[in-house]
Amino acid sequence: MFRFAPLVSLALGSLALAQTYSATYLPTNTPKTTEQGQTGTNQCGSGHDQNSMCQNAYLNSLDDWCIFAPPKPGPGSAIEDTEQIEVAWCTKDGHGTRLIPDGSITGAHFVQTPDYVQITGVGDLTQINIPAGNEGGELDPHGADGNGNPIGGLVFSSAFGDITQMHEWTNFVSDTEFCFRACKDGPKAPVLCQHIYDVLGCAWNLPGNYASGSFDRCLADTAEPMGVYGTSTFHQGDPSTPTAHPAPPTSSCTTTSTIGNGLAASASGTASSGASSASTIGGASATTSVTSSVSNTPSASGSPSASGPSSTRGPVSSLSGSDTASRTNSASGTPSATGGSGNNGAASLRVLGSGIERVVASAGALLLGVALMT
Repeated sequence: MFRFAPLVSLALGSLALAQTYSATYLPTNTPKTTEQGQTGTNQCGSGHDQNSMCQNAYLNSLDDWCIFAPPKPGPGSAIEDTEQIEVAWCTKDGHGTRLIPDGSITGAHFVQTPDYVQITGVGDLTQINIPAGNEGGELDPHGADGNGNPIGGLVFSSAFGDITQMHEWTNFVSDTEFCFRACKDGPKAPVLCQHIYDVLGCAWNLPGNYASGSFDRCLADTAEPMGVYGTSTFHQGDPSTPTAHPAPPTSSCTTTSTIGNGLAASASGTASSGASSASTIGGASATTSVTSSVSNTPSASGSPSASGPSSTRGPVSSLSGSDTASRTNSASGTPSATGGSGNNGAASLRVLGSGIERVVASAGALLLGVALMT
């Protein structure tokens, strides 16, 4: 069974729940880079560029979101080998990033809760340089060295009003599935966007709808923190892995037939850079509004499956995720050090307390779990 988290000290738990950050940016005032060792840029401008090295991602809406993926194709571009140098691939033009080619995403489900926004789905992610058969890995703002995977990666969202930086987030991606959650700043953020379960994949960490053939935006309740079960906390590597929490029920769903941006995919598995940059939702297809209560409760097990896409499977992350030493694939290179356009100054961003993040996260998760159960 999983071990019980010790009551280390209330002071340590309070540090996790009141985590502070040394810098907060908007897309318009980011420096060129925000971390030492960063291979890309946070100064991305507008438009799009299929060679962009932009490392700003967005979770705004069903038709405006991004995931991190390798900058170059090839067998050496597995997520576990390139996690430090991933770049942003987005569904909508205008962020100075690369675009996810039309047809690559075959199912996407955007959920907004009081505490976070989340996108889950499936598709042919070889179109964004993930090698076929790569079961993927986990990306987050911490990483093994506190600089994040990718190093310097920033996440923004306008889902709650004005666009703002989301300091806590977690993104799993494989060749067939993806999930991305960004949490509002606050005491719950570190545990709702926990990053220590990097080998357990999407369905266990971010339960939700992974169905192919549908695209929807819903409201939902906040999920239970991953790994927290009443007064106990599961630790990756414990003898037994508990079942994932069920996905919270959803409501007020709006559906559309597809999402797209006008950029055609190529037969070689990489985007065609000569395609139009105009952003649309599903081409000429109309959006259908459906107001209803939908319960998404996939029976995700604690053992990630190695089978093909389904509505409950998450990608199986590499063992070299955020809790282990990261490896940078020197063969990947850096196509360019710029985004779409733009120019700002330089600075450095670092999350405070990264050196004790594992201990802090465990204590914070326990305390929040207790609070949520009372």
